[in-house]
Amino acid sequence: MGFKCKGGGKKLALGEKLSFLRDRMVENFVWTVAFAEEPQFGYYRRVAAKVNAVITTIDDIYDTYGELEELEVFTQVVDRWDINAIDSLPEYMKICFLALHNFVNEVAFDVLKENGHNVIPCLKKVWADLCKSYLVEAKWYRNGYKPSLHEYLENGWISIGAPVILVNAYVVLSNSSLIDSVSLDEYYDIIRSSSILLRLVNDLGTSEREKETGDIPKSIECYMNETGASEADAGRHVNWLISETWKKMNKEATTSPEFKSFIDVALNIGRMSLCMYQYGDAHSIQDLETKNNIMSLLFQPIIV
Repeated sequence: MGFKCKGGGKKLALGEKLSFLRDRMVENFVWTVAFAEEPQFGYYRRVAAKVNAVITTIDDIYDTYGELEELEVFTQVVDRWDINAIDSLPEYMKICFLALHNFVNEVAFDVLKENGHNVIPCLKKVWADLCKSYLVEAKWYRNGYKPSLHEYLENGWISIGAPVILVNAYVVLSNSSLIDSVSLDEYYDIIRSSSILLRLVNDLGTSEREKETGDIPKSIECYMNETGASEADAGRHVNWLISETWKKMNKEATTSPEFKSFIDVALNIGRMSLCMYQYGDAHSIQDLETKNNIMSLLFQPIIV
């Protein structure tokens, strides 16, 4: 996988070194087109494509490849953000952490040049929070723990990766005067709602595949375990939660401080999640319908 960022000319060539990774370069880019399709947001799309690639990489490490002891050390290294601590990591984790570290510094450098703000603290925190949420799920899975739906979602809205996507959108799409006048904390509610929406829709689409490959219980299973409901009733409950989350997010979009391009990304995450997961896991399984949709969107000319 290789994505170039404006000015840096550097690549995240993770797939060349970590053969166990899912190769989802095109799918990652399709997500970014949905987040912000306007021509002026080309740099943001390149950053977002890298964000998606790194999220997928770290997710695969925690889900399928890393040993629990290794994952605990990796989480600590990311939380400390100490490049000198990588000697405590196995080789494949060194590559991953260096890629993450360099990418965050690259984005922060571009933002600093553009508007004079140091965004490394908020970027490294959101990546550390993601790794901590992955570690919680890794421990749940290895211990056979079955969380309640509430407990699952309190962790799952972070582990879905949307906060990382949205914080990067905030720092890249902002200008200096906006960062000075509006704190990221003022968008907490819409970030959370967008993330919960992606988590719930993702769970509906990936539940069957991940039951076969082995994973923690998802929203449907958590509700079934907690209430004794049938799978059909649990599915209806999750769909109801999706509907309620949409209503909440629409309200938050109208009451949050004015920052249209950022709020559009938050809303578009929900829209794109339905496109990718409404009929299954189109992000991980390259079925014919997904291929046709991508070809139509990106490669086939519009005949006029």
